[in-house]
Amino acid sequence: MNEKNLLDDNISSKSLNELTELANKIIEKLENEKDLENSINEYQKLLKLNNLIAQKFHKTNKKISEVAKSKIKNIISKKNEKKIT
Repeated sequence: MNEKNLLDDNISSKSLNELTELANKIIEKLENEKDLENSINEYQKLLKLNNLIAQKFHKTNKKISEVAKSKIKNIISKKNEKKIT
């Protein structure tokens, strides 16, 4: 499967680590590329991938924050219950 298909087809199912690995491969390819036209296309892919990684990171960060807040509330409510009894 080539990178174009990875960017277009099932990108939402990829983890942050997989997306980062793909970005690293594109960067490697850019560093070794001699054809400027190909470099432009790969750079555009890299920019799109970077945006997707940022969006996925923010979503993951938000989920982690929500879980942490929920756990903190549970701990506080349990402490309050112990104080009352």
